Amino acid sequence: MRKIIFLSMIALLGVTAGHTAASPSDWAMNATAIEACSCPHFCMCYFNSHPASHHDHGKAEHYCKFNNAYKVNKGHYGATNLTGAKFWVTGDLGSDFSQGQMDWALVTFDKATTPEQRQAIGEILGHVFPVKWKSFNTAEGDIDTWTFDKNQAHATLNGGKTAEVKLKRFQGMTDEPAVLKNVKYWGTPRNDGFVMMPNEIETYREGEKAFEFKGTNGFMLTFDMNSKDVASGHSSGMQ
Repeated sequence: MRKIIFLSMIALLGVTAGHTAASPSDWAMNATAIEACSCPHFCMCYFNSHPASHHDHGKAEHYCKFNNAYKVNKGHYGATNLTGAKFWVTGDLGSDFSQGQMDWALVTFDKATTPEQRQAIGEILGHVFPVKWKSFNTAEGDIDTWTFDKNQAHATLNGGKTAEVKLKRFQGMTDEPAVLKNVKYWGTPRNDGFVMMPNEIETYREGEKAFEFKGTNGFMLTFDMNSKDVASGHSSGMQ
């Protein structure tokens, strides 16, 4: 995704009433994603301005329908501790995001997160995902499964009734995970590499935008970002 247009999500309005009076000057987030999408493995969106083509009901369409389940390994937003917080992003990048315009996204906060944590995560996500959405909403849910080892990863939202991602390690030359390095993850300046794990299933099961894919793209990744990166201009979108 190139030349992404910046757009702060302003704390994901609608989750909390109002907006923080002022953003703290010091914040940081180190988080791991269990991520999957509808694209073939590996997702071409990281190298192109449009997703893969899919043949649905006799016609070809370009889209990238995704589920990203995050857990904060360590983080803070001013005095608000974010360590251990979980959130889930579901959506579709749309057919052409060359101008930084995505289709839709739904951010679901784990029910264990506090209003202060949700506000903080929302502010930081505006830097992690510096894009525009045609439709953007938020929700609350129970991210009751979020586990991984070197061979697999599994995350569920509301027991899988709302969404689920299940990944299995790509078999490389050895029994160690295959990792793609030196590829930018959205607006973040640092990550430890894309751990190749195609999905066994990635699905969103609610409403008219429900979808399900099996055997398509999946990976795990840990990114790191802080307020100093933003101040220095290191957060610049996907290259």
